[in-house]
Amino acid sequence: QVQLVESGGGLVQAGGSLRLSCAASGRTFSSYAMGWFRQAPGKEREFVAAISWSGGSTYYADSVKGRFTISRDNAKNTVYLQMNSLKPEDTAVYYCAGGKGYGSSWLSAFALEYDYWGQGTQVTVSS
Repeated sequence: QVQLVESGGGLVQAGGSLRLSCAASGRTFSSYAMGWFRQAPGKEREFVAAISWSGGSTYYADSVKGRFTISRDNAKNTVYLQMNSLKPEDTAVYYCAGGKGYGSSWLSAFALEYDYWGQGTQVTVSS
């Protein structure tokens, strides 16, 4: 069992930055690929970024590529999402997710392939 708790959300002006953290409980965190998803009001949940359990592979949605960076510290059981050059369209509740997957390089952009989810943290970008 893995429990995930996000933090770091808030209100920021367009062009600003935020760093989200996702702290995981459980001794098997390092064997889980991690992903960040977001859901804006009235919209479906969408993929943002993912990282393999080794940290050697990452993948980003086109909408955030070059602005967001996902990373992890397995010693701290934490995954991060550094968000720069924020835009109003980045406003959403951000969720982290963990998935066992298929080896050290596995990651996924599909929410159904993740087994555990956090409660979400609100990010609001004002124009």
